[in-house]
Amino acid sequence: MKSGHSLKEHSASIAITLRTLDVIAILISGLFCFWLRFSHLNLSYDYKSVFLIGILLSLLSLSASGAYRAWRGISFFTEIRCVIGAICLSFILLILSVFATQSSELFSRIWVISWPISSCILILLYRFTLRKSLGVLRARGTNIRRVIIIGHGELAQEVATKLIETPSMGLVIKGYISDNGALAEEENSCHLNYLGNLEDLDKTVADLHIDQVWIALPMTEVEQMKKVQNVLTKTSVTIRMVPDIFGFQLLNHSMTEIAGLPVINLSTSHMLEGRNRFLKSLEDKLLSAIILLCISPILFLVAIGVKLSSPGPVFYRQERVSWNGRPFEMLKFRSMAVDSEKDGVKWGGATSMSVTKFGAFIRKTSLDELPQFINVLKGDMSIVGPRPERTVFVERFKHEISGYNQKHMVKAGITGWAQINGWRGDTDLEKRIECDLYYIEHWSIWLDFKIIFLTFWKGFIHKNAK
Repeated sequence: MKSGHSLKEHSASIAITLRTLDVIAILISGLFCFWLRFSHLNLSYDYKSVFLIGILLSLLSLSASGAYRAWRGISFFTEIRCVIGAICLSFILLILSVFATQSSELFSRIWVISWPISSCILILLYRFTLRKSLGVLRARGTNIRRVIIIGHGELAQEVATKLIETPSMGLVIKGYISDNGALAEEENSCHLNYLGNLEDLDKTVADLHIDQVWIALPMTEVEQMKKVQNVLTKTSVTIRMVPDIFGFQLLNHSMTEIAGLPVINLSTSHMLEGRNRFLKSLEDKLLSAIILLCISPILFLVAIGVKLSSPGPVFYRQERVSWNGRPFEMLKFRSMAVDSEKDGVKWGGATSMSVTKFGAFIRKTSLDELPQFINVLKGDMSIVGPRPERTVFVERFKHEISGYNQKHMVKAGITGWAQINGWRGDTDLEKRIECDLYYIEHWSIWLDFKIIFLTFWKGFIHKNAK
């Protein structure tokens, strides 16, 4: 069967093409930035040496990061992160080598900074164009891969639907194979061709020149999975298995390796792992310190207002639940009379509390929340994250609302995706949890900055602020 060899040759040619284009993009970017800085292209020996080293380091970093893998079906955002990470790493190494050789004074700092930035832009621009062009060609029937699906249940239908809805991947489904026979017409929502049972698999793959076999069987069908693999060991067809996890409530699901074992993460938080944990912590510490410094006059004035408006302490301390279910004392400016909660607390009872006139003002303007930046500086909270709740309500809601406790996989926040979308105070709790889980699933530093910006842009004043 020739398809396996042609696929390998095709993948190799694409990798070589990408490497060549990357070198050209990095070289053009460097020369362009040099011309902008010096208005000529007469490079000295030192600049030529740095050009060569920079290009080599970039190629090595891009290769090591997987930038030359097959990107078919993988999101462009993943490719963006891969390219930017590799280019940044290569230029950090380049800068360190320049400092190590004590030759930093020979090079323009503006050029050194602008070169990697323009390289990333140019590489991603041509890769985006290439991706779109290939997508159009694949949708028209060029550069396609012939696929058959093993299975016939909901999972197989889900797989077929996803592949059919993304023609730009160039994966054409020729049909499905199942030992349970053909599907009834009303069950075959994707109108797939029935190609026989597993006994016919080897012949079907050869006759239809199949490139990929996708196994979409329930996890209970282990023996059938083994049978498929044994049959296909005689061919060079690509075998893919789709785990039967569509029924799970997933959060940041991914594949990883632990102690040499392949592991599927059904629910995890990449926000507080490795580099992301460091970036999130750095974001919180730096911003909270800067914000506290800037708002210190406001804190002083609000503290005086609280003290003069009613007897009692300036701060109101309340036990809330944060990361991993850990309780902490959340700080607020006191807006209620000291004995307001003598009869206990009730969910949704904020409007019935004995709030002072000044307390109503700082609640409406969210000024009562400002001391929580101290919690952030202490490490109890983050600036952005799911809003924390009291322990008594957590114990109640985790049994009543699906996925409620998953929000405690990350640190609680002063503001969050739910708050900027209007779900704050005594609003629909299920909607707030949906927003919190969306935030955890899609977290990035840029999303944090977006939420912080929108918090200020939309203002702290809100009709649901209590």
